[in-house]
Amino acid sequence: MISRIVALLLFILLLPFFFVFAFFIILSDGFPVFFKQKRIGKNNSEFQMYKFRTMKKNTPNLPTHLLENPEQYLIPIGKFLRKLSIDELPNLINIIKGEMNFVGPRPALYNQEDLITLRTKANVHTIKPGITGWAQINGRDELPIPVKVDYDIYYLKHRSLLLDLKILFFTFFKTLRAEGVAH
Repeated sequence: MISRIVALLLFILLLPFFFVFAFFIILSDGFPVFFKQKRIGKNNSEFQMYKFRTMKKNTPNLPTHLLENPEQYLIPIGKFLRKLSIDELPNLINIIKGEMNFVGPRPALYNQEDLITLRTKANVHTIKPGITGWAQINGRDELPIPVKVDYDIYYLKHRSLLLDLKILFFTFFKTLRAEGVAH
């Protein structure tokens, strides 16, 4: 409940920035401002995750790492939003709705069956996904799926307020340096 209240307060505080980013997205490629994507949440339930749209409307519906030359699909503000993970700020809506937490495993794409299967076998699926997590501060996009799941298992077994604060602290600094961002 506390995370939902904090997310709501952050959302209100960041609303002026949301309007600025929305303006540049609309200017670059029109509506919509948000990109909604089917993701897998707690207990393998599906939900729509919100992000700022960083890619053109005609971009194939594939994970960025599977696109041939993903740079060609970025809208002008897209690279900036991705580099500093600003595109993830609308995830606050998912926290407010109770679908995500600030910290937890990043939600899998609906079609990442290998990741979903490994997380289910390890009971990682029993916790809410997060905006950031142990895997994100230890490699992010650069990690192979089995290694990502190992980090998720570590988080599941060692969850605590102290670990969450550590993850949030390191996320902030890694985000400023754009560490581990492939696209």
